Amino acid sequence: MKIVLAGGSGHVGSLLARAFHQDAHEVVVLSRTQRPMPWRVVTWDARSSGEWANELEGVDAVINLAGRSVNCRYNSGNRREIKESRVDSTKAIGAAIARAKIPPRLWLQASTATIYAHRYDAPNDELTGVLGGLEPNAPDTWRFSIDVARSWERTVEEAGPLPNTRTLLLRSAIIMSPDDGGAFDMLLRLVRFGLGGQSGNGRQYVSWIHEADFVRSIYWLIANEAISGAVNLAAPNPLPNAEFMRALREAWGMPLGLPATEWMLEIGAFFLRTETELILKSRRVIPTRLMQHGFEFRFPEWPAAARDLCAQWRLLRA
Repeated sequence: MKIVLAGGSGHVGSLLARAFHQDAHEVVVLSRTQRPMPWRVVTWDARSSGEWANELEGVDAVINLAGRSVNCRYNSGNRREIKESRVDSTKAIGAAIARAKIPPRLWLQASTATIYAHRYDAPNDELTGVLGGLEPNAPDTWRFSIDVARSWERTVEEAGPLPNTRTLLLRSAIIMSPDDGGAFDMLLRLVRFGLGGQSGNGRQYVSWIHEADFVRSIYWLIANEAISGAVNLAAPNPLPNAEFMRALREAWGMPLGLPATEWMLEIGAFFLRTETELILKSRRVIPTRLMQHGFEFRFPEWPAAARDLCAQWRLLRA
């Protein structure tokens, strides 16, 4: 296949590009900056049309992952960049597909499981999940994240009918890989230093997906032409933060983990220049559409996934 990865130089994009390249597919990464890679990199500004649009002609799939990292403080400037980077890049991809003489067979557009309501009572899936529901006293940062997610998906709808291109919205949970700088690497750092206890009350659900199942699900979605629209990319068994961290400590062999109260997390987030929304919002998401269509997870349970990721982390740094 020929696959174009827009925003493919980030953590998730590099994960996919590496997998496709290892399987001998032609990979083209659209990036704001040129740097040496095992695959071809084409420059774009993630906003306007240009020569990069020619890369979409006749490709098997274009995967748009572009967007400023949300691991920052949600001040006015960062909020504007987070939202505009997602909306503008999605508009650019949609317009390029609409103008293509031979449009891509498939457009996989990044979204996020954050679009769903903060809840403990029941899981959110694509069929019955609550979009955007929050308590009246929910922090403004939580409302901002949901607004970004909904704007992202609305931009795909506004691209208009693309009769020759199947479109998928990837509502991804946290992708767990042993690579430097990823979510798993940061969580494991807390565990290694004895700080991997529960966050807040520990009741908030953590939705996650092992890197192997994430890559496999992307391959599976490319192959299964009957599926379009929103798809949750998450393991089928999310679990409360307290249980999630306990399983990670056990996988690493750390007998204790100091808990962090909400006020402690707020102080830590301020100094780390990030937001507690990434930790405290309950993301209880399940992949009903994947399972209904027969996708089988290699790592459906977190304890086994955590053990595998810990082993990989150690091996990479041996």
